[in-house]
Amino acid sequence: MSFTGGLMQNAALLWHVALLAPPGQKGLALGGVGLVKVIPIVGFSMLSGLAADAWDRRKVMLITNSCSAMVALALAVVTFRGVDSLWPLYALAFLGAIVGTFDPPARQALVPMLVPRDHLPSAISLNAIMMQTASVSGPAIAGILIATTSLGWVYFLNALSFGAVIAALLMMRGVSDVAHDPGTRPDVSLKSALEGLRFVFKSPLIRSTMLLDFFATFFSSATALLPIFAQDILQIGPRGYGWLYAAPAAGALTMSAAMVLLTSKIDRRGPVLLWAVGLYGAATVGFGLSRTFWMAWACLALTGVADSVSMVIRNIVRQLETPDHLRGRMMGVNMIFFQGGPQLGEIEAGAVANWFGAPFSVVTGGIGALLATAWVAASTPELRAYRTRPVTPVRAMADGSVAEHEI
Repeated sequence: MSFTGGLMQNAALLWHVALLAPPGQKGLALGGVGLVKVIPIVGFSMLSGLAADAWDRRKVMLITNSCSAMVALALAVVTFRGVDSLWPLYALAFLGAIVGTFDPPARQALVPMLVPRDHLPSAISLNAIMMQTASVSGPAIAGILIATTSLGWVYFLNALSFGAVIAALLMMRGVSDVAHDPGTRPDVSLKSALEGLRFVFKSPLIRSTMLLDFFATFFSSATALLPIFAQDILQIGPRGYGWLYAAPAAGALTMSAAMVLLTSKIDRRGPVLLWAVGLYGAATVGFGLSRTFWMAWACLALTGVADSVSMVIRNIVRQLETPDHLRGRMMGVNMIFFQGGPQLGEIEAGAVANWFGAPFSVVTGGIGALLATAWVAASTPELRAYRTRPVTPVRAMADGSVAEHEI
């Protein structure tokens, strides 16, 4: 429910910005949303990862979700009062991004504390189904609400949706007792933050999966330009926009369900990951060339299929490769790649679209993603050779390096 509300708000915010943008500046205005969101990610990701390792992860999530609800409520208030300029939307998006930066490391680092290690791949696949279900329903509901009511109701319902995750966290019992080993709890210091950074960049598998994530989402940020396609190119209105926005998640939801059964059967996970990211780039090119709703929808759905395979394999590698006392900091570094890539990509896509047109921006972005995937594959033999093997828990050394192990 909470993720559905969040995706509703993301779709509504882009539509809102496109409506208020000055004539001829729609692409830059949409890129501005990415700019105000990426600054907190770059500035606070390391601190948020350290907070997830040093503090009670459940309590961190309670604070972040409560504050996010207040930001959504503020967006609803300014919208109902008739906001007619972009700066209040940018300001609240910036504040929401600061709060939201502290949630993913705590959320993802909490999962292995709740799930037996041998069930973790299936749990990651099921979690992907949950996220993609929300990604389908959220934008679709937002499109219907925008067309039938107003943008303010979208923001207000998102504020209410945070009550679901807050209630779930309050019902958890005993989680904080196992979330940290007192002997490995880090100090909140620069040294502890850098320990996580060293761990990430000394592990070729984790480093390469993060680079793939960053380049694919940076070059292929088609979602940021969907209002232009819906309003100006395909001319499908807010309802069509909602369904177009949900298309990647529809494909991802279907594939995530299949991955629950297929994950344990995929032996050559490294090559499969590389091919999945390559397909993501190729489908983005197809979307940029589309001139009908169904062609555009199919290409976007295919990006979701590819992203679902990629996401499950990436998360399995990171969770199994990382010891618990470093997991939050690893997630913090990953957030710079995972969330920074799309936001920076929105800036790049908006600027290119403003100068050369939205289709050109999307097509060249997809080609860039293909080239980046080829570079990562060529430069990381460990990823090309990555296979499923019996797992031996990893061990981080005192200097931040990683002991020999098998995955």
